[in-house]
Amino acid sequence: MKSPVHRCRDVEHSRGQAWAGTTFLQMEQRIPISKDVITSSSASAMWFIKDACGIICALITWLLVLYAEFVVLFVMLLPSKNLTYSIVNGSLFNALAFLALASHLRAMCTDPGAVPKGNATKEYIESLQLKPGQVVYKCPKCCSIKPDRAHHCSVCKRCIRKMDHHCPWVNNCVGENNQKYFVLFTMYIALVSLHALFMVVFHFLYCFEDDWTKCSSFSPPATVILLILLCFEGLLFLIFTSVMFGTQVHSICTDETGIEQLKKEERRWAKKTKWMNLRAVFGHPFSLLWFSPFSTPDHGKAETYQYVV
Repeated sequence: MKSPVHRCRDVEHSRGQAWAGTTFLQMEQRIPISKDVITSSSASAMWFIKDACGIICALITWLLVLYAEFVVLFVMLLPSKNLTYSIVNGSLFNALAFLALASHLRAMCTDPGAVPKGNATKEYIESLQLKPGQVVYKCPKCCSIKPDRAHHCSVCKRCIRKMDHHCPWVNNCVGENNQKYFVLFTMYIALVSLHALFMVVFHFLYCFEDDWTKCSSFSPPATVILLILLCFEGLLFLIFTSVMFGTQVHSICTDETGIEQLKKEERRWAKKTKWMNLRAVFGHPFSLLWFSPFSTPDHGKAETYQYVV
């Protein structure tokens, strides 16, 4: 049973040289079409969404990470008398923070899988050489040929392939091409938050046992306020990003995006193993590059997409 979303999709109907918009309700078939046909022309260019709310949220994310960096370095590590403790924890915290911000930047500035805008023209559809009776979906909002599992984003104003959701914290949609970076961002933020919480607890215990005036270069009241704020920030981010990380991994393993789960869309694509789904997002074979925001996964050059016909 199809959902109202599927039944109400616009389609373009081709019979020979005829081309007209209509609503076509019939049993759906599929024709595999090369990924090159639906890859955005801006896929290799810089991608940035000019959304005020998203830009503000992205800046807040960076400022909060920089605040944690300030407290960890200047309140806890530099005043510490244990040089080994400061070097080990400083190196680990900065490495995790760097990977988190790098993942955030990649998730924000990577084309999530935008379908070419305005390509649902008579000439272009005729160039697909559809057989009589075949149909393709057309998005009425961005006038693009809509591949299967693509959804229109009202913020990006584009149809996005395998769109999971639009995240204001990265000022971008989470889709086929940047889901890896979003997962890494949530993972590294959760790890850096957990690490910061451990250091805050340890520093509190250290200051209680020692003189408060000697355990920090700031005054005792300022030190307490800075540590409490960092503790609150770390706990909040740890819970939020851990939940997001878990839902994203579950979504990848089940090969069902957040929107598809929310709309309870009928599964019309081939079922694969969890390991195959993970490799499709992070690249294959498994290696340390899975955890690198600087490595671009190969989603498969020979991969095909389904236009409903």
